[in-house]
Amino acid sequence: MKLFDAYLRDFDYDSRKEMKIQTGKMLELFVQGDAQIVDIRFPEEYKVWHLDGAINIPLNELPDRLDELDRDKLIVTVCPHNDRANMGRLYLSLQGFHARYLTDGLLSTMSQLRGDAAKAFADACKKEK
Repeated sequence: MKLFDAYLRDFDYDSRKEMKIQTGKMLELFVQGDAQIVDIRFPEEYKVWHLDGAINIPLNELPDRLDELDRDKLIVTVCPHNDRANMGRLYLSLQGFHARYLTDGLLSTMSQLRGDAAKAFADACKKEK
């Protein structure tokens, strides 16, 4: 609890800004190799649909799977809206990760990645690998 108390005492406007990211910036950083996308939904949700390249670590498994995360990258937690993503981001931040949560949610991301935009994103991901 002391860690959370300290986090709250240090929380300011810059902290509030640093905790958030929107789809466009997340995709840009992901394609550049500077971000790791962590989909924190349950496995059944992930199986039905997901963003290619994201890893699935359900929120309730996060404490036991920190070794799968790259501490040298920005960790972006995602879910359909942003509630679970925000919880995951807070936990990761308290564990020493540089983490943000996707404010506009995966539903918005999927809406943006249609047709030509989907192809452009897939092509950009191929170029960076």
